[in-house]
Amino acid sequence: MRAVIQRVSHASVSIAGQVKSEIGQGLLVLLGIEQSDSETDADWLVNKIGALRIFDDENGVMNRSVMDVGGDILVVSQFTLMASYKKGNRPSWFRAATHDISIPLYELFCSKMSGFIGKSVGTGEFGANMQVCLTNDGPVTICMDTKNKE
Repeated sequence: MRAVIQRVSHASVSIAGQVKSEIGQGLLVLLGIEQSDSETDADWLVNKIGALRIFDDENGVMNRSVMDVGGDILVVSQFTLMASYKKGNRPSWFRAATHDISIPLYELFCSKMSGFIGKSVGTGEFGANMQVCLTNDGPVTICMDTKNKE
C-alpha cells in the first residue's frame, strides 16, 4: 500500500458536484493498493498514520498525533499512486490491485482507521471520478509505502 498523508485544516471530496465527505483539521489520506497487499499492510499503515506526530504542540513542535488534537481523517482511494513510469511517458498501473482485492482492502483500511482513532473517517467512493479539495496546513505531506518502510 502506498499513502500520501497531508495535514489539512480542511478537506472534502465531491462526486458529480455533491460533497460526499468533508473534514476540518486532520489528515487527508490518498491510498493506493497494489496486487500483493494484504491485511498486514493495512494494519501497519493504520498504526503508523494514526500515531504519526505531525501536529504542533504548545511549543510549535510537531509532537502530536491526529488523535491528540481531536482531528478527523478523510481517506480517498487513488490507484494512480501505483503508477509505473519507468518506460516511456505514459504511466502504467499494472501493479494496482484489481477491484476484487482493492475494494475489500480499502474498506478494511477505513474501518481499522476508524477504530484506531475512535470515530468514523470520511471516505470517497471507490472507482468514482472525485474532486478532492484541501487546504494543506504547513504544508505537511508525508509519503508511506508498506513495501519500503523507512
